[in-house]
Amino acid sequence: MIREFHHEDFLPLASLAQKKRSSNTTVSLVIPTLNEAKTVGYIIEKARKELMEDVRLLDEIIVMDSSSSDATAEIAGKAGAAVYNVPDVAPEHPTPPGKGSALWKAQFVAAGDIIVCVDADISNFQSHFIYGLIGPFLVDRDIIFAKAFYNRPLMLENRVFENYGGRVTEILVRPMLCAFAPELAEIYQPLSGEYAFRRKPVEQIPFSSGYGVEIGMIFDINRTFGLSRFVQVDMGTRCHRNRPVSELSRMALGIIQTVFRKLEREEALTLRTPIARTMISRGANGIERTTTDEIELPGKAYLDGLEQRKIG
Repeated sequence: MIREFHHEDFLPLASLAQKKRSSNTTVSLVIPTLNEAKTVGYIIEKARKELMEDVRLLDEIIVMDSSSSDATAEIAGKAGAAVYNVPDVAPEHPTPPGKGSALWKAQFVAAGDIIVCVDADISNFQSHFIYGLIGPFLVDRDIIFAKAFYNRPLMLENRVFENYGGRVTEILVRPMLCAFAPELAEIYQPLSGEYAFRRKPVEQIPFSSGYGVEIGMIFDINRTFGLSRFVQVDMGTRCHRNRPVSELSRMALGIIQTVFRKLEREEALTLRTPIARTMISRGANGIERTTTDEIELPGKAYLDGLEQRKIG
């Protein structure tokens, strides 16, 4: 069984901050963004006030922006985050656009021993989405990865459908895990954007470049370290910007690419043909084709080793 916590297990925050000080642990908050001007400012301001000023649980707040066309970067900077444009970070290692690329590049600029990742579109954000993920590392030094889970309502046109959120998770990913990797089926929210990890161990594993980044990390952390070093944290209810089905379809195709690549490596299945990377759909202007290409980015420790060998 994967160990579970509740975010309230780590209150009061003053005691948690004392554990952080006594362990000499540093924590970086990383927020990947793409056109999230409506919500990113509030998330940063609240995290900074409650987790940097009121108590010292965060040492830095980093926004990895994927060249947003709105005011996301400006708002994030004014709210107190260090803002990086993803293509400008480690330009000697170019990556395709995608969430995973942003998080992979974050490893080049984040200094914390623990890296906490939070999505920028949470509309009911509270600081427990962050401290609930920091807490496990301060009570057990063997933990490498902490994943959030929550109730996810679906909000469409001012209507709320309780427990109908997480459509890609419930219809695609969890059934695939149950079928091909049942030991991972105990993970309630494999695609959740809220999670934390110890930076040094996770530098050993690759990152998928797009929406497959979270499920890819789960496979590789299990393969490298085992689920005994994995925990889940109950965060209550999470509300966010629900995406249209057309976007979810492209997301699902990228996730399928990552999952099938991992399953083939684990010898859980054999692919006789390459995975097609084009989404074919019927739009207002007829048939539309969109290419989704998730690649695997090498573990940062591997790249660091290459650089050291060049120097040597």
